[in-house]
Amino acid sequence: MRDTSTSSDLGTPVAPTSHAAEAFSAVRRNSVQIASPLSAEDCQVQSMLDASPIKWHLAHTTWFYETFILEPHARHYACFDSSFKVLFNSYYNTVGDKHPRPDRGLLSRPSLDRVLEYRAHVDAAMHEFLADEVRAASVFQVITLGLNHEQQHQELMLTDLKHLLSVNPLSPRYEERDSAVTTHTVVSRGRSAFAGGLIEVGHRGESFCFDNETPRHQVFLRPYQLADQLVTNGDYLAFMGDGGYTRHELWLSEGWDRVNAQRWQAPNYWREDTHGGWSEFTLHGAEAIDLNAPVCHVSFFEADAYARWIGARLPSEAEWEHAAAQPAATPLTAALHPGAATASRLTQLYGSAWQWTSSAYLGYPGFTTAEGAVGEYNGKFMCNQFVLRGSSVATPAGHERVTYRNFFPPDKRWQFTGIRLAY
Repeated sequence: MRDTSTSSDLGTPVAPTSHAAEAFSAVRRNSVQIASPLSAEDCQVQSMLDASPIKWHLAHTTWFYETFILEPHARHYACFDSSFKVLFNSYYNTVGDKHPRPDRGLLSRPSLDRVLEYRAHVDAAMHEFLADEVRAASVFQVITLGLNHEQQHQELMLTDLKHLLSVNPLSPRYEERDSAVTTHTVVSRGRSAFAGGLIEVGHRGESFCFDNETPRHQVFLRPYQLADQLVTNGDYLAFMGDGGYTRHELWLSEGWDRVNAQRWQAPNYWREDTHGGWSEFTLHGAEAIDLNAPVCHVSFFEADAYARWIGARLPSEAEWEHAAAQPAATPLTAALHPGAATASRLTQLYGSAWQWTSSAYLGYPGFTTAEGAVGEYNGKFMCNQFVLRGSSVATPAGHERVTYRNFFPPDKRWQFTGIRLAY
């Protein structure tokens, strides 16, 4: 589907050498590869306010390198088009004006071809800049941030594209499903127990991370358990069959308001046929529900309601991180730690679905925003959002680290979000 193997080591800061140039080329190539099956019309449309056109993603990620690396640091860089400074600025107030987000889909000009020319112009300038190792070394942290930033947008390209195609009554496919892909199997219905105590969470600082993953700090945890696998479609169907969307006592007040206002009856992208059966819209088109696959595209409110219905709860982000960092349970670990809660049987931590936690997205104790525009990257969004942990099927390789803090508002369902239960 997508080749991310060439950029799988971007969790480590790239030194400004030929390796940096190779990593840059790999990331830039993958963005274009994601867009390659699409028409210019596909790349133009903005299907909802939360999403952006594919063309905008291609341009904005280019704008990042031009704005934060080339213009302030490269010798004799020639700006491609001064109007792009506003058109493709996302939310960086420090660097100037920006085009309104709800109107990104109205930008029929510049054309897709013009945006691709922009990418080629900036790519050539970046390779020239990276060849100057001394100059590139002075901003290698920004270069690494730019690469990881573009990979984040690659994930957004797929999530935005899925929503775009889903609202088309033709139910078009983005790509054909790999014939080698098999259906999911239920690995374990058990739980892994953890002793808790005074633990440390947060990034250690020895490799790349986003600013919101620091500083590392201590947290006290009571003993807890996590489900070994994610909640499945079959599990969630049982919740729906027991009136899950009609029982107000299961829902937080704001969630119940959303259920009624939006008329939620099932996860996003689920479709009920005339006989009461369910299918799901995927990037491969509409498909029958796989009962053993992790339920996906549920909001925090839905995840919380399901947990209440089953007699469980959502984990805190500290519990998730602590559990995910433990060694997998094996006969050897059992022998070394008899009866102790130090090994886990957790599966589907990464690559299936982002997992909602009960933790509000806030700065860690001692968190400070960086100076300048880079300080706007994460800290300014620490309000009215919940933390997601893990990664999804759309997450680029190299972003599956135990300290990664994704975050979304509690009512959003278009991201690949699922449920892991805590007890």
